[in-house]
Amino acid sequence: MTTTNYLRKIGSMAIVMLLHSLCINAGSIEWFNGKEAVSVSVQKMVDPVVEVAFGMFAGDMEAVTGMKAIMMEGDRATIKVYQLDKSTKAERRQMATLGVEIDSIGSQRDGFSIKVAEGSIVVVGTNGRGAAYGLLELSRMAGVSPWIWWGDVVPERQGKLYIDDDFSMTKGASVEYRGLFINDEDWSFRAWSQSTYEKSKEASIGAKSYRRIFELLLRLRANTIWPGMHKGTTAFFSVPGAKEAADSCGITVGTSHCEPLLRNNVYEWNEKKRGKFNYMTNKSSVHEYWIERLKQVKGSAGGNMFTIGMRGIHDDNMEGVDTPEEQLQALQQVIDDQQELLRQYIGEPEEQLQVFVPYKEVLEIYEMGLNVPDYATLMWCDDNHGYMTRLSNQQEQERTGGAGAYYHLSYLGRPHDYIWLTTTQPGLLYNEMREAYDHNVRKIWIVNVHEPKVAGYDLELFLDMAWDINSVSASSVAKHYKAWLCRQFGKETGEKIFPAMYEWYRLCGERRPEFMGWSQVELDKHTYDKGFSPVKDSPFSEKAFGNELERYLECFRDVRQTVEEAENLLRPEIRDAYFAAIIYPVAASEAHARKMLEAQKARAVANGRNTFVNKDLDLATARSQQAYIDLRALTKRYNYDIANGKWCRSMNMRPRDLPVYAAPLTPNLLTYYEVDQLIKGNPIASGIQHPVQTDGAVAMNACDFESATEGTEVVEMLGHSMKAVRLPKGGELSYSFSTDKRGKAVLKTALIPTQPNDGGDLCFSVSIDGSKPMEYSLKEPFRSETWKQNVLRGQAVKTLKIDNLEAGEHTLTIKALDNHIVVDQWMVDYNTNRTHYLFPVKQE
Repeated sequence: MTTTNYLRKIGSMAIVMLLHSLCINAGSIEWFNGKEAVSVSVQKMVDPVVEVAFGMFAGDMEAVTGMKAIMMEGDRATIKVYQLDKSTKAERRQMATLGVEIDSIGSQRDGFSIKVAEGSIVVVGTNGRGAAYGLLELSRMAGVSPWIWWGDVVPERQGKLYIDDDFSMTKGASVEYRGLFINDEDWSFRAWSQSTYEKSKEASIGAKSYRRIFELLLRLRANTIWPGMHKGTTAFFSVPGAKEAADSCGITVGTSHCEPLLRNNVYEWNEKKRGKFNYMTNKSSVHEYWIERLKQVKGSAGGNMFTIGMRGIHDDNMEGVDTPEEQLQALQQVIDDQQELLRQYIGEPEEQLQVFVPYKEVLEIYEMGLNVPDYATLMWCDDNHGYMTRLSNQQEQERTGGAGAYYHLSYLGRPHDYIWLTTTQPGLLYNEMREAYDHNVRKIWIVNVHEPKVAGYDLELFLDMAWDINSVSASSVAKHYKAWLCRQFGKETGEKIFPAMYEWYRLCGERRPEFMGWSQVELDKHTYDKGFSPVKDSPFSEKAFGNELERYLECFRDVRQTVEEAENLLRPEIRDAYFAAIIYPVAASEAHARKMLEAQKARAVANGRNTFVNKDLDLATARSQQAYIDLRALTKRYNYDIANGKWCRSMNMRPRDLPVYAAPLTPNLLTYYEVDQLIKGNPIASGIQHPVQTDGAVAMNACDFESATEGTEVVEMLGHSMKAVRLPKGGELSYSFSTDKRGKAVLKTALIPTQPNDGGDLCFSVSIDGSKPMEYSLKEPFRSETWKQNVLRGQAVKTLKIDNLEAGEHTLTIKALDNHIVVDQWMVDYNTNRTHYLFPVKQE
């Protein structure tokens, strides 16, 4: 196999670019010759995580070459692994002889170096994790995806493996602690672990399941876990072998914003035994509770991350305090007392990894003047829907404890859950996390997922950025995603489906599948059963802009058709992987949209007729019912068919049994036979049958500006436009447009509903033809109705009424008056009362 062919197999496109930048005429060495197993030597003293990584690597080599890698002592090994912080003087001399730049590697966080020297591949880690990452990097270079187990991505067999003889790479982490929080696990990860993977009677999520997560974290170069903590989930420290598994994999264990000092209150606080979880009236019992855990984790091999502060038992306000002043005083006492407990039972507080999470109401208390120790990490949060609410100001950026970020890729709560699919636009994730990093939020990044397998690409993008903040840029988000598709499913398949998957993210950005019912959760239970509002008609119009409702369905159908046709290009052994990662989310979200919008069409027909005997009514009903049948069949295949049932109960198409997931609300019901006959007798044409018509309006994506201020940045895969424009404070965008009539009009400007994360405002202005600028603020009270509508839509739309807009040429200017202004689209419409949902922008 030639070096060029080898490069085509490398999993990481970043490595491909690096290797191509080296001397093209360089020679190569053979590290698998097709006959003998790959051999590895490891220095005498290493952390257990290096041994774990070797076991993973040995299995990877068996998948690629047909033979497990073997451990071998001495110079005969093809791969030599060193752990710098545990190396002897003799081993350091060996490294120096091999040309290893020890000082350069030693300065990296969890870093590693790979270089070819004297015919061997030398892997050096700054610590055990670094050595593990380096060894698993060789797995990537051999064509092994990090998702080999979690995604069933079976690597291609290789007859030989080569590497350039002058290959050299040194890498280290941009963010010190990088990991995930298993949350809202009730309907997926926990059900799968308990009933399928472990069938455990002792724990609802067992040590074996956690071990698989830790291995995924190692492959994704992460090092931290916040374990599952919902009611019904066994507390992590009560799971036999779970903490030992974390320690062996070098995984630091922390807990969420409502679990102080590594205690899982939901599972572990026994009110009958301990009394109320009330610091004001029951301090001694609370202290005893915390001390028990501190004694248990002292000297933890994997590391401890201590969340400080206190909230209620679960995601609730602190008990025993009423006014904000009482909350401030009580929380201050809690934090001060926790420092003394740490001093007594763990060690000097300033030497411990402590995290304070100003989440929800706690942020307001913090802003009142709460004194958090300078050595503790301030961990900022998004608004649960992907928009960072607060970041470190200049003074906070200088704290010795630094700052962290807690980010959601799934969420249970207001205004609506999204714990079915993972559809957060990559550009949004990039935009918010890059902003965080630029505000010196570099100590801890934790991402909230309900199930790692479903989180897929978004999880990897988040951890890629935490590992190497420059691995992706605003202008390369799409390239990063395309490279991921090609690595997972091969170059031919990846390139074929990329445009369709790009379109899928656009459609989900216009409305997440979970939000298609235009319903909400956690409302007044006296008004709504269980606090869930019922499904209602969407604003998608059959009359506006060439029928935007039908066009939305047509776009979804095109995406589904493309990804289903591409399945034929795959190697048979990765079709299960493709179904889970591509076909299921695409086909399920398409069927879900069809279910909801066809039911809406049926209701519209029924409401406009005196009789229910109507072909249009029956056809729309049949299509809606068929969509629900399709959804059930897809989910059944996911749970029972792929990988021989390996993932049974990991996919739930109706978590929490919310109204949006139920069978369609149609005026009548048809039998299976009637549905079948109507569907067969009325086939749907492929392609876009309802192209965009502007109906006299002028609409444009923000990226199509005529001029822009220096510092303007187009962020790929963000917004309804998929190319939203980030403006610096004071920055302007200018557009030219023409109209052919005069009269009253409206200017609608759509922006990404970011948060004023600097504590200030979020203002912008618009001006037509040099008129006095009209200023607007996007700042909305948390959980206000406007905020809810903004995050459900993925846009904040501001409307300017224009008394008289002349026919002819015009200029529109949009200016950012504050930071974090991201413009998506705009439109001018003479029909000032038009009912519609989307802007009539023709997609490229």
